[in-house]
Amino acid sequence: MTAEATTPSGTTPTRRGHRRVKLRQLGRAAVFGSDRHSLPDAIEHLAKAHRGHHPGADVGLLRRAYQIAEEAHRGQTRKSGEPYITHPLAVTLILAELGAETTTLTASLLHDTVEDTEVTLEQVRADFGDEVGHLVDGVTKLEKVEYGAAAESETFRKMLVATGSDVRVMSIKLADRLHNMRTLGVMRPEKQARIARVTRDVLIPLAERLGVHTVKTELEDLVFAVLHPEEHREARELVLAHHGRPDPLTEAASLVRGVLREAGIAAEVQIRPRHLFSVHRARLKRGELGAWDYGRLLILVGENADCYAVLGELHTCLTPVVSEFKDFVAAPKFNLYQSLHTAFATPAGDVAEVLVRTHAMHRVAENGVIALGDPHRSAEAEAGPEEPERAGDPTRPGWLSRLLKWQEQATDSDTFWTELREELARDREITVFAGAPEDGPLQLPVGATCVDAAYARHGAAAHSCMGARVNGRLANLRTVLRDGDTVQLLLAGDGGSGPSPEWLEHATTPAARVAIRSWLKTGGARPESERGEEARPPAPEPEPPAHDGAPAGEEEAALVPGAPRAQVRLARCCTPVPPDAACGFAVRGGAVTVHRQECPTAVEMVDGGRAALAVRWRSASGGCRVTLQAEALGRPELLADLTEALALHGAAVVHAEVEPPRQQRVRHTYTLRLPDASGLPRLMRAMRRVPGVYDVSRAVRLHP
Repeated sequence: MTAEATTPSGTTPTRRGHRRVKLRQLGRAAVFGSDRHSLPDAIEHLAKAHRGHHPGADVGLLRRAYQIAEEAHRGQTRKSGEPYITHPLAVTLILAELGAETTTLTASLLHDTVEDTEVTLEQVRADFGDEVGHLVDGVTKLEKVEYGAAAESETFRKMLVATGSDVRVMSIKLADRLHNMRTLGVMRPEKQARIARVTRDVLIPLAERLGVHTVKTELEDLVFAVLHPEEHREARELVLAHHGRPDPLTEAASLVRGVLREAGIAAEVQIRPRHLFSVHRARLKRGELGAWDYGRLLILVGENADCYAVLGELHTCLTPVVSEFKDFVAAPKFNLYQSLHTAFATPAGDVAEVLVRTHAMHRVAENGVIALGDPHRSAEAEAGPEEPERAGDPTRPGWLSRLLKWQEQATDSDTFWTELREELARDREITVFAGAPEDGPLQLPVGATCVDAAYARHGAAAHSCMGARVNGRLANLRTVLRDGDTVQLLLAGDGGSGPSPEWLEHATTPAARVAIRSWLKTGGARPESERGEEARPPAPEPEPPAHDGAPAGEEEAALVPGAPRAQVRLARCCTPVPPDAACGFAVRGGAVTVHRQECPTAVEMVDGGRAALAVRWRSASGGCRVTLQAEALGRPELLADLTEALALHGAAVVHAEVEPPRQQRVRHTYTLRLPDASGLPRLMRAMRRVPGVYDVSRAVRLHP
């Protein structure tokens, strides 16, 4: 958690520059302090921010927590040379400005003491209680000495399990990552990129799911600056150029104020500018941006009914763009976001986008779970003992419940990490009703099928599912469910024959995929003693349409003489195939992961002291999975020509990704299943012959 300040990437450099000056002042105060019997100078600003949201807050607990943290971290410095105490102070200030309550701020001040000082978790619990102890423990990293390369993914697993009982754990982690991203400049470029990728793939989706929009948008801008500096520079120049011209939204805001004033509706109308990454996304979607595309109008009112009154006036007095209307007030998003979205057109044909929400909705839309305070007391205050939980409540979200279930079966770190990023890539949920009313609804990701519903409702018993009725009609298990569907799952009374490998092609949730793969590897095949000498091993399971899953035949393709009984997995970062020079590394659960010898992840593990195991291929042929990158000059029909070349050579596309063009060049990345690894060179030559393609190579991605 050591980092240093760098040039911020947002649209308000003056405010962030002021923040850095303030933190330097806090750092000096943290070292030189003041009278220990009064509120320390270093947290006066923190206490002021906290009381701004909680006027009656007792800051005595914060004083004690600060004094213990300052003493414990005394003598420690960040890579910038600043006292280390400035980091927990900055993290806590972020949370205070977002409205976190006192317990969260206390734990935030102490969040690095157990990890980096002599303070023990038992001492924290004894001094501040089990609640603070649970929060501190939840964000404390696991030791690399004990967990090796798996330490980061296992730390996230531990943190998510702790979040399952108290979402404030994740609030502290998000604020911690935000401050570290703000102060990333002294890190080596490759480490900056690694941290930024994990932030993009895991922390930003978590901030979105917990509704902490303020943190999410700043993290997006900071990651954007690290991973795409050229595009970030272009977006920043566009924003600066826009700020140098009159903003047409200023006149539009005045027009809206007049319409609402005449209607007698009390409302506050603001211009809400897009942040840099949002400008970049809008540019990719719309092409050249106009003067109206750099922001939206935000209308804040007092009551829910006022939202619809505002909507009626806008649609009556102005020219509405009907296709832009969305009602997230009556149907909140899964992270509790509520707003009315609409737009109106000017006589000149320009379009102004509009958000309408109450002040209370705005607070939750910006700060998410942090604005909800203590999740346990909030639940008691909002719902009586007989009232069911709210399906969309981010303090008890359905996606987290699903994650906690399937992670128990994902015993090795690679599977957990891959499945976690796949789960977090889904940004919407649906609600379906399966089973008796007392069972309650199921929250599933968009695109979920009857297979996913079966495992979400019945767990391992879903192995015997034979089919389903969706809204009263018979349906097969691959049927994609829609929001509000009623599902009757049909289970075989005698246990059934179990899932077939094809089920994996229809399973989108980690819970279903992990359970099916587990059954196919254990319960899906009889012991060898029952098969007879001529029996063959079970057919390899097909790949799901994603980045993860065991490739077909990999228990068969590679041998590890040093661990003859270990389960063999082929690494996703470098996708080794025969006859690549390869090596293996033991992972948790007794398995061995095989990498290409030149894979950066393998090199890093060897440099870090991990023992590499010899690997040999059973044969130069056999089915395999591989990831290829095609570099080409952008042109129409390029995608169609490349996929035709793949099909002609028997390659099944598991996943495809096309990056945005840069200087007339484009990169296509394909993850493929090949029936025979020996055909890989021939396939790559065929791809190079496609007009416009100037290079095709094996892809290697760094492990996050």
